[in-house]
Amino acid sequence: MSETTGLNAPMPIEADVEVDVLVIGAGGCGLAAAIAAHEAGAEVAVVEKGNAIAGNTSRSSGSIPGAGTRFQAEKGIVDDAERFAADLLRVSGEHDAPHLTRRLAEVSAELVEWLADTARVELELIDTYRHVGHSVHRLHAPPDKRGVTLMDGLLREAERRDIPVAFGNPATSLIVADGAVLGAETENNQGERVRIAGKATILAVNGFGSDRELVRRYCPAAGEAEYAGAPTSEGEALRWGLPLGAATGNLGAYQGHASLADPHGVLVTWTLVEKGGIIVDSAGARFADESIGYSAFAEKEFLRSGPFYVIYDAAICEAVAANQEEFGKLVEMGGALAAEDAATLAARLGLDAAALEATLLAARQAAEGTAADRFGRTAWGNGALGGELRATRIVPALFHTQGGLAVDADARVLNTQGRPIPGLFAGGGAAAGISGREGSTGYVSGNGLLAALGLGLIAGRAAAAAAAETRREAC
Repeated sequence: MSETTGLNAPMPIEADVEVDVLVIGAGGCGLAAAIAAHEAGAEVAVVEKGNAIAGNTSRSSGSIPGAGTRFQAEKGIVDDAERFAADLLRVSGEHDAPHLTRRLAEVSAELVEWLADTARVELELIDTYRHVGHSVHRLHAPPDKRGVTLMDGLLREAERRDIPVAFGNPATSLIVADGAVLGAETENNQGERVRIAGKATILAVNGFGSDRELVRRYCPAAGEAEYAGAPTSEGEALRWGLPLGAATGNLGAYQGHASLADPHGVLVTWTLVEKGGIIVDSAGARFADESIGYSAFAEKEFLRSGPFYVIYDAAICEAVAANQEEFGKLVEMGGALAAEDAATLAARLGLDAAALEATLLAARQAAEGTAADRFGRTAWGNGALGGELRATRIVPALFHTQGGLAVDADARVLNTQGRPIPGLFAGGGAAAGISGREGSTGYVSGNGLLAALGLGLIAGRAAAAAAAETRREAC
C-alpha cells in the first residue's frame, strides 16, 4: 500500500453510489471538508443522520481562533502561529497530539480567511474582550456571535457548489476490504440500505458526549454532568475505528461549560465573568478563580453541589446584551435577576446576606488592588462591580469530548503502529483533539471549532488528493 496516499486502487465493491470523497457528518467539520474537497476538484457527497443542521458547531458562539489574519492586521494586532501554539500548549500541557497543535496553529490564519473568502462566511475579529488562554485578540466570529450563523454560511456554500447533503441518512457502518475503507453503508429516509463507495471517507461525526457509558469510561469527572452538546455525538468514530485497529488520543479530555442558564437551558456567555463578574455557590461564597475559563471552571463545579450563580453589574449586563444576541434574549426572558444592592440580591436568591456581602466586598478589594484575591484571580475586566447588581442561576454542563481517533498532520486516521488506515480521514470531535490528555482544564476558547473547521479543511484537501491519486493508479 502507498504510504503517501494511504490508498491503492480500490477493490471492486457492490455500491449504489460512487463518489471521490464521502463525508460522514454535516456539522462544521463535515461541511468545511466537503467544500475544501470540492474546491480541490473532487466529487463529494455528505450524509448526516440528523434531520437538519444541529451539531456542536451550531451550538457554539461560532468563534474561530486565527493567528496572523488580515483581520488582526487591520486592528494592529501582531500574532503568528508560533505564539498561538505556545498559548495552546501552555494551557493544555503535554498530550498525545502535539503535532496537531502545531499544524492547526499554522493553518489557523488561512482557515479564517478561507472561511471568509471561499466559504463566504461573514466573520469579524472579536476585539472587545479576550478569552482566557489567548495572549492576544485572535477569535473571529459572525457579527451575531452565533454558531448557527456560521453553519448557515457553510451550508449555503455547499448548496451553491451543488454538493449533495443528505439529511436523515445515517451511516450505519464502514465498507472495508483488505484493510482499506472504501465508503459506508447508509440508511435513507425510507429506511432503505444505500451503499456509497468513496475513494476516500472522512469521519466528521463529532465525539461521544451523548453516550453516557463512553463518557463515564473516558471522562469520569463529567460522567454524571448535564449534557448540553449535540445529541448526535454518539461515538461512531470509536465504534468504527477501533475494530480497524485505529489508535486513539486524548480520550479523557472534554470541553465543559460552567454556566448554562437554569432553568432556561441556554448558554450564559463567559464574557460576564471576563468583564468582572464572579461565581458563587449556594452559600453565597466564591470557591475558585473564575478567570481560569468556562471549561476549567466547570470541573470545579462538577465537584460541588449547586445551585450556582454568576453575579455581575448593570453596566456589564447592558453591554453584553447589546453585543451578544443570545444573552440579550436571556435577559428579555427574565434570566438576569436585578437588585439595587447585595442585601436585596441575597434575599431574591435565597442566599445569606452577610455571606454574599462579604464575598462581594472581598472581590471588590481584589479588583481594586487593595487586597490579594484568596483564589489568585488577577484579571478583573472592567474592574470592581457597580452597586446595581444582576444575577443568573447556572449549572455546569459537558459540551463535547475532545479526544478521539489518532490522526496525522493530514487528518489521516492512524493505526496502533502509527501507519495510515487506507481511505480513512477524521476531523473535529472524531479525532484526537488538542485540549490536553484529560479533564476540562486544557481547553482554550475556540479549540473545538479550530479542530472541527481546521481539520475539516485539511481532511478535505488531503482526501481529494488521495482520491485523485487513486484515479491515476486505476488508469
